[in-house]
Amino acid sequence: MSATPLTGRALAMLRAVADGRAELAGGREPDLRVDGLLCTDQATAHRLTHTGLVRPAAPGAPGQWVRAELTPEGIRVLDVNSAA
Repeated sequence: MSATPLTGRALAMLRAVADGRAELAGGREPDLRVDGLLCTDQATAHRLTHTGLVRPAAPGAPGQWVRAELTPEGIRVLDVNSAA
């Protein structure tokens, strides 16, 4: 994870993933949707996946939606930011 602090929006996305409310579309730049709605800040969604905080819970074909989950690092980052 980069040294750049996470925005409130990024933390909200992590909480949605932790709550089991998020899905990722497979592909090089995975898109994120929460509660069935596409997130408008896909740049942040891409950052969360590329920095290893969020990943698909199961393999999926490009464009296929699968449940998103936090990585161990994502859990740690969310715990640290929730305690603050």
